[in-house]
Amino acid sequence: MKPAPFDYHQARSVAEAVAHLGEYGYEAKVLAGGQSLVPAMNFRLARPAVLVDINPLDELDYLEEDGDTLRIGAMVRHVTFERPVTEGPTGRLLTMAAHHVGHLPIRVRGTFGGSLAHADPAAEWCVIALLLDAELSTRSPSGGRDIPAADFFQTVFTTALEPEELLVEARLPKLSPCTRIGFQQFSRRAGDFALTMAAVAFESDDGRVGNARIALGGVSDRPLRAADAEQALEGQPATEESFRAAAEIAALEIDAIGDIHGSADYRRDLVRALTRRALEQAIAA
Repeated sequence: MKPAPFDYHQARSVAEAVAHLGEYGYEAKVLAGGQSLVPAMNFRLARPAVLVDINPLDELDYLEEDGDTLRIGAMVRHVTFERPVTEGPTGRLLTMAAHHVGHLPIRVRGTFGGSLAHADPAAEWCVIALLLDAELSTRSPSGGRDIPAADFFQTVFTTALEPEELLVEARLPKLSPCTRIGFQQFSRRAGDFALTMAAVAFESDDGRVGNARIALGGVSDRPLRAADAEQALEGQPATEESFRAAAEIAALEIDAIGDIHGSADYRRDLVRALTRRALEQAIAA
């Protein structure tokens, strides 16, 4: 099936792309890697009247370290993260997640910012952004704004982006060097979107858990932080017993979805198992 007819605009700069979005509003869609938008158009799940292509925009293809922050331009490709892009646990965590993103052709063409803006609840970068308390920067005809990841993801394929806004950058606060990290994901087949994923980070200098973070994907209409489980872990010994207890709390605190791929109870079981495994992976590294 071919997509419905649309007008096409090749943006030669961020300013030009933003101008097109300001002109066409809800009728326009941004084309970056196209790995999610184009299939949706082919199946008539998305029917934009106008495509604004930002593929050649080198000004959005950058990685920069700014003190304790990693700045990621929206056009950085998934494949870039298959090797650590920064030293320490942040770089290793991004690499862990990158290897779960689709298949190699998707990773070569798809973009970090495109994944965030598409906001699939089972997308790895959405979960990582939430785990790290990322800040997402936009540009529009009226200026720009910064949106915390906690406020950015609203529901399935829906974000806080306004129709005239372009996502231009993600800023990830880097984890401290002593942070332990884990990432676990379950899919029916390699390359499929996850039925459930768990990303964790915590500090454990003295054998006890501090600054615990647990982010989950694929279990609800948006990525989630398991706040009760995080709180339960604080100050506890970094042991299998504590991890198992925290995983149980995470499974009980979420409002899991059910669909043709798995029931809500099945996803809660996956949260229970994957959270525990991610925590154990983190302490074993």
